[in-house]
Amino acid sequence: MLALRIQAAGGQLGDCFRNVARPVLWTLAVSMLAAAWSLAQSAARPTEQDLRAAFGRAQSALAAKDYASAERQFKDFLKLDPSSAAAYTDLGVVYRRLGRPDDAIRAFETALKLDPKMAGIDLNLGLVYYDKRDFKAAVPCFGRVVAAQPDNVQARYLLGESQFMLRDYAASITAFEPIRGQETDDLDYLYMLGIAYGEVKRDDDSKRTFQQLVIVGGETPHLHLLLGKAYLDLYKNSQAEEELQKAVAGDPKLPFAHYDLAVLYQRLGLMDRAAAEYETEMEISPNEPWSYQNRGIIWIESGDADRAIPLFRKALAITPELPDSLAGLGKAYYRKGDMERAIAYFKRALAYDPGNANFHYQLAQAYLKTGQHAEAQKEFAQQQELQAKARAKQAQQITGRLPEPVGPTP
Repeated sequence: MLALRIQAAGGQLGDCFRNVARPVLWTLAVSMLAAAWSLAQSAARPTEQDLRAAFGRAQSALAAKDYASAERQFKDFLKLDPSSAAAYTDLGVVYRRLGRPDDAIRAFETALKLDPKMAGIDLNLGLVYYDKRDFKAAVPCFGRVVAAQPDNVQARYLLGESQFMLRDYAASITAFEPIRGQETDDLDYLYMLGIAYGEVKRDDDSKRTFQQLVIVGGETPHLHLLLGKAYLDLYKNSQAEEELQKAVAGDPKLPFAHYDLAVLYQRLGLMDRAAAEYETEMEISPNEPWSYQNRGIIWIESGDADRAIPLFRKALAITPELPDSLAGLGKAYYRKGDMERAIAYFKRALAYDPGNANFHYQLAQAYLKTGQHAEAQKEFAQQQELQAKARAKQAQQITGRLPEPVGPTP
């Protein structure tokens, strides 16, 4: 009986042990697996020394201008350290040098999000927008650099130039003036500053700046081109023609000299002379879209849509985002009676320049031709609203010209 009792007790103890041991064993197994996984992860995780070496290799490829390798290595590095603003910045530099501005912008913007105070990101981002001629987007980038580093000459120059291109002359002067001592021999700087002074009616400052421009530039075709362009921008037409003719006489193949003469003659209504100058400029600068565009406009105004169309297409093949060339095609097809194409091109022009009252007017006329009266009225309303805003804004300014009048129907 005692043996049976012991046997029974042993069986109960065995069941008890099994019931307790199973979860304990599972816990031990899970702990061992977790420890093994942690060790494996630690072994796979790169050390600080590994990261520095990988980043150094990528930077070496960038310095050697091996951009394909640099791109690949910076991407590989970012898989290891996706929070590295420095790597995104350098990747943006790679993309800019590869001529991939949109990729560069994304890389620089990611770097800014990761480290908004990191030096160099804003300047690089501004340079990409500057390369794209998107001066409106470039200005705040350069502005942030100047705010943080008031003595940064490069950022001030680029800020002033971008504001100049946007015709914000007062702001351009504010950016330019502190660096005048460093830029006294820079012809382009003196040219822009002189025009900016003239536009805000600081005539004495403008005159002194142009005198400095003459001293620095000497009697060269390039100097006469800059002076001619300056007078052209200030609507001093007789002085502009004199200087531009000197530029052409000194160097008949000087880029943009014939173009600026053409702009002057077109302004004065001398269309035959303007057309001849544009055609000469096309031969000298075949990869610039502006002469093709403006020569096309002259063909349109003379009633020859068929000759205008290939010129607008040539301009757009060089620079696809030219609203005036798109609108020119719209007007050409309007003249040819192809309203479907005309409307499509006017819409594309407005996509790039939605604030252009004349484009809205032309689109409205095309809608009327197709019987789409409701759409036409919307465009007329947009045109009138934009013109009213423009006139109200300019009425508040001491300087500035009235908006260009709306042209005749296409």
